[in-house]
Amino acid sequence: MSQLIVVGVDGSPDSRLAAEWAATEAELRGLPLRVAHVSTLPDEQLLTTWPYFREPSPDAFVTSLAENRPGFRAEVFAITGEVVPTLLSLAAEADCTVLGLRGSGGFAGLALGSVAHGVAERSERPVVLVPGGFVHSRRGRSPYGVTLGVDDGEPPATVVEFAFDTARRRGTGLHVVHAWRLPSPAERWMPYALPEKDRGRWEDQETQRFSDTLRPWREKYPHVGVYEDLRLQNPAAALVQASASAELLVIGRAGRTLGPALHAVLEHTACPVAVVPHTT
Repeated sequence: MSQLIVVGVDGSPDSRLAAEWAATEAELRGLPLRVAHVSTLPDEQLLTTWPYFREPSPDAFVTSLAENRPGFRAEVFAITGEVVPTLLSLAAEADCTVLGLRGSGGFAGLALGSVAHGVAERSERPVVLVPGGFVHSRRGRSPYGVTLGVDDGEPPATVVEFAFDTARRRGTGLHVVHAWRLPSPAERWMPYALPEKDRGRWEDQETQRFSDTLRPWREKYPHVGVYEDLRLQNPAAALVQASASAELLVIGRAGRTLGPALHAVLEHTACPVAVVPHTT
C-alpha cells in the first residue's frame, strides 16, 4: 500500500500553494512528503540556452514547509525528463499527488495547465489540483469542509471512501452534493409547467434513493457528519457553487479523460479538487 504524498513544484504561485496543501495533508496522514521538480533540460544545457535563467530548487520549498511543522518529513527529487510521464511515474507510488492547477508555463486566463491536465486524466491514483488564490485558513468556511460530488447511479466506492476518509482525518463534516434532473419524459413531453405534486414526488424519491446510497458509508464512518445536498441543477454549476465554502472538492474520474463537467469545475473552482480515478 502507498505510504507517501507527492507534490510537483515549478516555482509558480500555484505550485507554492500546492506544496503548502501537500505538507498539511502529509501531516494529517502521518506520511512523508516527496517534493519533486522535473526539468526537461539538464542544468548545463539550461545555462547554455539561457545563462540568466535558474529553475527553482525544491530544497527551498522543503525549508519553508518545515517551519512550524515539528517532525515534518520530506525528501527532495530533482529529475530531468518529460514532465507529465515523470510525474505519473511518481504518482503511481503515492497515496495522492498534489499539483498547482496552473504551472509556470501557463498564461493569464488559462485555468487548467497542461501538466495538471495530463496527470489528472491519466493517473491511477488520486490527484489534487490546487487553484491560485486559495487560502488555506478554515476561517469562514463551512463545518462540512470536504465536498463530494456524486451523479446518478451508485457512486464509486473508491471515490466515496476517499472523501469520507479525508473528512475524518481533517476533523470536518462531509457535504455530499447530488445534482439531479427531472425524469426525461416530463421534460420532453409536457408542454406546460410540471405540476408541483409530481415534482415533489420525484424529489422525494430521489432524496430517499440518495440517502439509501449513503447509509452504509455513514455507518462505516459514524464520526463524520454528513450533509446531504440534493440540487435540481447542472452538476458543474452545483459543484462550483459548493467549492466557495469548501476545503476540498472530491470528484470521480471514469476512464482516461476528465470529461466536460469535471473540466468545467476545474476551470472555475474556488478550492482544491481531488480527482479520484475509478472503474465503471
